[in-house]
Amino acid sequence: MKKKTAPPPVSDINVTPMVDVMLVMLIIFMVITPMMTKGTPVDMVKTKNPIAMQAADKEDAVIVAVTRDGLVYLSPGNDKVTAEGLPSKVKDLLANKLDKMVYLRADQRARYEKVVEVVDNIRAAGVDQLGLLTEDIKKPEETPAAGAAGTSAADPNKK
Repeated sequence: MKKKTAPPPVSDINVTPMVDVMLVMLIIFMVITPMMTKGTPVDMVKTKNPIAMQAADKEDAVIVAVTRDGLVYLSPGNDKVTAEGLPSKVKDLLANKLDKMVYLRADQRARYEKVVEVVDNIRAAGVDQLGLLTEDIKKPEETPAAGAAGTSAADPNKK
């Protein structure tokens, strides 16, 4: 009777399971990435020398967004509010916070009059620190990274 021998070892790597896992992960990231933006998506103003404001990325950061058509949204919660109802809602959000900073994300094509009205209503809520969020101007040879945004701050009370 002949003795059975094991087949020779396979020296090739089977990459099919790895490719399957990578494709599933790619699909998951493609689906989730658009949902990662905080608040209402707006086409923000572009500046040359933005100042980074990492506190605007926190979960409990108070962010007011003004869209191109003049609608106002308040985050956290991404609630649609009127400009007149903004002071009371901002006061409620800032009541128990130590950091009284409010961030404004305005669309670059939003009417200036609407943005000024929102700023006035935020000031009426007793906010003295207002951060204006902007994007960095990319040079033509740079490729824009997804979600890469710089920010700049302005405080009209300081001279």
